Amino acid sequence: MYRFLLTPRWWGINLFVVLAIPFCVFMGTWQLGRFEDRVQSHEQATKQPDPSTRAAEPLDELLPVDKVTSGRPAVATGTYADQFLVPGRELDDRRGFYVLTLLRTEGGKALPVVRGWLPGTAGSVPVPAAPQGEITVTGDLQASENIHSNGVDARGGLPEGQLGMISAASLVNLVDYDVYDAWITLPEAEAGGAAGPDDALKPVPAAAPQGSGLDLKAFQNLGYTGEWFVFAGFVLFMWFRLVRREAETARDVALGLVPEGGEPGVGGAGEVSGASGAGGAAEAGGDGGASEAAEAAGGAEAGGAKAGGAGEAAGGAVVEVGAGAGAVEAGGGAEASGGAVQGSQGSKTAGTSHGS
Repeated sequence: MYRFLLTPRWWGINLFVVLAIPFCVFMGTWQLGRFEDRVQSHEQATKQPDPSTRAAEPLDELLPVDKVTSGRPAVATGTYADQFLVPGRELDDRRGFYVLTLLRTEGGKALPVVRGWLPGTAGSVPVPAAPQGEITVTGDLQASENIHSNGVDARGGLPEGQLGMISAASLVNLVDYDVYDAWITLPEAEAGGAAGPDDALKPVPAAAPQGSGLDLKAFQNLGYTGEWFVFAGFVLFMWFRLVRREAETARDVALGLVPEGGEPGVGGAGEVSGASGAGGAAEAGGDGGASEAAEAAGGAEAGGAKAGGAGEAAGGAVVEVGAGAGAVEAGGGAEASGGAVQGSQGSKTAGTSHGS
């Protein structure tokens, strides 16, 4: 019954199932591993002390920035150079912008320094000038932003002097010197003008490193895990359903319920057999009626009233058979019936004359 599994069509289906199920299981396991890594990173981050409470270290000793060094205080010495505004940044549920100034170190490489945050629209609010001369700054180390970072504007088209993303890749096209692939935010921002509290730069708190907390992406990984395992179960379910349907069809064909290559109730062979049987029966009945007429005619020639009565019976039978044949076979069948009737009537007349 299951020999159909060895046909070329089913070889293709079986190969697809054999490859699809392990792939779905692998992808589900991989997504589960990503979720577990995020959970582990979050647990490690909660067990470690606040990075900002550690002693400050030279910038070069903390690079490159990773989950361990992110947020650690870094020390750098140099002079402030170019300054940029980073619009579209929120602080304390208020919309404003960052003030980013590049610190040229002794080696000539520049370190982006977020001196603070101001409310309002970038370009329409006065910005405090950066300190002059050589200075030493200490700030919380941060990794370069990317398009997935909060507040990043990757659309471009910003006015001159504004920056949508704090990264070396964005700054390298705006300045003619090398830039560190990192930046720092000052924990104590410099004072602004004296017009009011909104004129003072507010410190920007350091952000947790990406992938170190149970954020939305972590739960997305968990959701993808369930989806891949559901896909694997669905493939297996559909395979069993197709096999069962094919086996039932093969069983029906073997029992004669369905013609091979056909469907039940469509072009049924039973209807053709019934018609043939009905025609055969009619033809057989017709032959039987002719023989009875011949026997009746013989009896009539032998003489006797009893033979004449048999001839009448035979004639009646022939008439009925002839009518039946005409119902089955139109045209020529009707002519045959008429001939049979005339022959029977002749036999009847002959029998009567002989009897009298």
